[in-house]
Amino acid sequence: METSTILFYLFAAVILISAFKMVQSANLVHSALYMIASFIGVACVFLLLYADFLALVQILVYVGAISVLLVFGVMLTRRGDILESNPFNSLKLAGILVSAALFLMLGRLILLTDWKLTAPAATSGTINQITDLLLGDYALPFEAAGILLLVALIGAIIIGRGVENKK
Repeated sequence: METSTILFYLFAAVILISAFKMVQSANLVHSALYMIASFIGVACVFLLLYADFLALVQILVYVGAISVLLVFGVMLTRRGDILESNPFNSLKLAGILVSAALFLMLGRLILLTDWKLTAPAATSGTINQITDLLLGDYALPFEAAGILLLVALIGAIIIGRGVENKK
């Protein structure tokens, strides 16, 4: 086996095990940490596919921002016991049945697909090409999206603060 194949199976195992542990954990903080491990595994798979920009975005946005935000949200909410905030429900059998059906359908599709193997194309990195497009041809839409996100953030802060009652 090639090194990249071994690494792929290793990262896939990390993703699957951490995703399973994330769902099975009764503690929300532990679930968030397992989610971070799963996101890092996905970023490693992106690196194996020579998608360096996607790997960087995966780490910055998902691991760095969303996961930390989720951990802070869980840690800052007021409750008596953290185990009370993630109770198990009675839909375990339905979840198992739906998961098994999805697994069987995807497995059947994977096994019946005629995969054509080709040699990977040599890449020189995608970050330079993307930055040339974002700061060249698409500079105006990129700045407009940034302003739109800033306005949405300011609106969310105003809504989150609440309206003061004037009496």
